[in-house]
Amino acid sequence: MAATGRKHMVKDFNHFITCYLCRGYLIKPTTVTECLHTFCKSCIVQHFEESNDCPKCGIQVHETNPLEMLRLDNTLEEIIFKLVPGLREKEEQQEVEFWKKNQPRENGQENVRCQRLGLPDVGGDYGGGGGGGDEDDDGSNEDFHRSDPQIAICLDCLRNTGQSGESTVTDLMKRFIRCSSRVTVGTIKKFLSLKLKLPSSYELDVLCNGEIMGRDHTLEFIYMTRWRLHGENTYPMVLEYRPRIDFG
Repeated sequence: MAATGRKHMVKDFNHFITCYLCRGYLIKPTTVTECLHTFCKSCIVQHFEESNDCPKCGIQVHETNPLEMLRLDNTLEEIIFKLVPGLREKEEQQEVEFWKKNQPRENGQENVRCQRLGLPDVGGDYGGGGGGGDEDDDGSNEDFHRSDPQIAICLDCLRNTGQSGESTVTDLMKRFIRCSSRVTVGTIKKFLSLKLKLPSSYELDVLCNGEIMGRDHTLEFIYMTRWRLHGENTYPMVLEYRPRIDFG
């Protein structure tokens, strides 16, 4: 006699697909790599603004920047969307409405360009959203990689006596930003050009600890190989920019 298959209800899986903090279905499920506990991305990021410990098990995630230890679980996200009918559409609609409501009215086009470059808008600072990669401004990366792990950086102007263009390259009004760890140096240069209103032909160097960084270096790569290895350095990571020096 053939065995009768048992039907499972969604509630049978609620223990695995709900957030410990908000008790709702996991939205952008994000795992703490130290203990492998998973929460909604917005819930855990907000929690880490007040504490460096995992809210479920109490383990210290990171001494100074627990956000580094977060990883988005895309596989779990797809499973949840398949288990809960209509959840994906509901969340996408809410996100669209949120960004429409909060889209800055001033400098709107420039803000969109900055987001697509993977950085906060032209008025943004630490509260800015993340983006990633060095995409063109064609809208092909519509979510701006807001799900990426974030990193905080400080952009300092490094002036060089006698270099042409010194008067053009100035300090940023807001030097501290938070963005995707996948952002490249090339993207940082584009961001600086937008913020400082530099001509498209103007060239900048971006340095970390006095070393010029390559255009394709990501912030995560620089942090791991140039910044974190220096024990005296603290968070956020400091990058310096200056006019391109022509040795020719």
